Amino acid sequence: MPDFALGLAALGRPAYINLGREGALPADRDVDAMRAQCHAVLDAAYEAGVRRVDAARSYGRAEEFLAGWLAERGHRDVRVSSKWGYAYVADWRRDADVHEVKEHSLDRFTQQWKETRDLLGAHVGLYKVHSLTPDSPLFGDVDLLIALGGLRDSGVRLGFSTSGPRQADTVRRALDIQVEGRRLFDAVQSTWNVLETSAGEALAAAGDAGAEVFVKEGMANGRLAVDPPARVRELAERHGVGPDAVALAAVRAQPWVDVVLSGAASVDQLHANLRAGDVELDPDELADLAEPAERYWATRASLAWG
Repeated sequence: MPDFALGLAALGRPAYINLGREGALPADRDVDAMRAQCHAVLDAAYEAGVRRVDAARSYGRAEEFLAGWLAERGHRDVRVSSKWGYAYVADWRRDADVHEVKEHSLDRFTQQWKETRDLLGAHVGLYKVHSLTPDSPLFGDVDLLIALGGLRDSGVRLGFSTSGPRQADTVRRALDIQVEGRRLFDAVQSTWNVLETSAGEALAAAGDAGAEVFVKEGMANGRLAVDPPARVRELAERHGVGPDAVALAAVRAQPWVDVVLSGAASVDQLHANLRAGDVELDPDELADLAEPAERYWATRASLAWG
C-alpha cells in the first residue's frame, strides 16, 4: 500500500489556500506559534508511523521548522523531499497581494538548492522542480538541465511536481528528459483527486516506467473536506470516518500511487486524514465525480489565501 507523507505547505507560513484550516491553526500565527504547530504535527505524524515529509522553498519557513525539529528529535529515519522554483515573497503577511513567485532558471535553482542544503543537508534525498508546466523554460535550458544532472550524479534523487490542466502532458514530457544518457527525473508529484483525475493515465505510465509517484491535493485543497459531494459524505458515514479520509482513500486505491500527501494543519486533521488507511475503495468507485480539468483548475485559482 502507498506510504503517507506529511506536506508542510499549510504549516510553514501563515496563509495558504487550503479550505478548513482557519480553526486548525493558532489564533496568532506568528513565527513562534507556527513553529510550535508544525513541530506538534510532525511529532504526531512520527508517532503514527509517518516517515516521509515534503517541503518547499516557497513554504515560508517550512524547511527551517523541519530542520529544527530533526535536530531536536534526532530522528534518522525520516525521508525528506523538498522543492525549488517558487520563492516566498509574502514577508509573513496573510494579506499580501502575492505570496510566491515562480522562476525555473539556473540562478533560482542554484540559489535555492544552496538554501535547502544549508538548512537540511543530507536529510534531503529527493529534490523536485516545483510546479512544472509544459511551457516552463526548464525544458529548453541546457545549462539548467546540466546543473540538475550534476545534482543527480551527486546522489540526490530528482523529481518534479505538476499543476494545471495539462499535468499529463508535463509528466510525459519531463520523464523523457535525459542528461548524459540517463533519465533526469525519477519521481513525480501531481494533483489527483476524485474531482481532478486527468493525470491518472500519465501517472500510471510513469509508475510503470519506474518513477515514484506522489499525489498531492488529494482533498482538492480542502474542498472535499469542507463541502464534499453527497457520495463522499455517504461513504464517510458508512465507514465512520470524515470525508477527508474517504478522499484520501480514493487516492490510495489507485494502483499506481506510491506516496499520498496529507496537508494537515493540526494534529486532529492529521489523525483524521490517516483514517484513510481504514477505508478500502475500488479504484473507480468515485470516478463519476470528476470535473473537466479546465473547470477544476479555474475553481482552484479562485480560492483565497487565508
